[in-house]
Amino acid sequence: MEEQVCYRPIGIVHSPYKEPHGVPFQPSFGRGVEGTVEVFPEYADGLANLDGFSHITLICHFHRSVGYRLRVTTPHRTGLRGVFATRAPHRPNPIGVSTVRLLGVDGNIVHIADLDIIDGTPLLDIKPYVPVFIEPDKLNNGWLEGE
Repeated sequence: MEEQVCYRPIGIVHSPYKEPHGVPFQPSFGRGVEGTVEVFPEYADGLANLDGFSHITLICHFHRSVGYRLRVTTPHRTGLRGVFATRAPHRPNPIGVSTVRLLGVDGNIVHIADLDIIDGTPLLDIKPYVPVFIEPDKLNNGWLEGE
């Protein structure tokens, strides 16, 4: 079944990373790196009450990603892995999910830290990070546990 799904960006991420090379692999490797999310004015009212959370999850379109492979290598790991068993940016649908630290909200500007996103990345959505809703009782880390 071939169905097209279209999303409209609600904002744009501003970051010190201008090129893909040098961007941390995950937010934990970008600790302390600060940036902003500019939410477009027509969506700014949706930021109400966000500033009470310590972390938020940004859902982005990887606009600089070109192509994909179903088997990929990961940083500091050996062997090929299925792309869906990794957080690799080159995916059939170039969607990124990044949980960052929320520093504050000023109008339509969201100040963030622990950033791993390229400057100019289109923002599709923001969700508060609420561990009690997300974290299961027992976690397994798949192939990462054996390495």
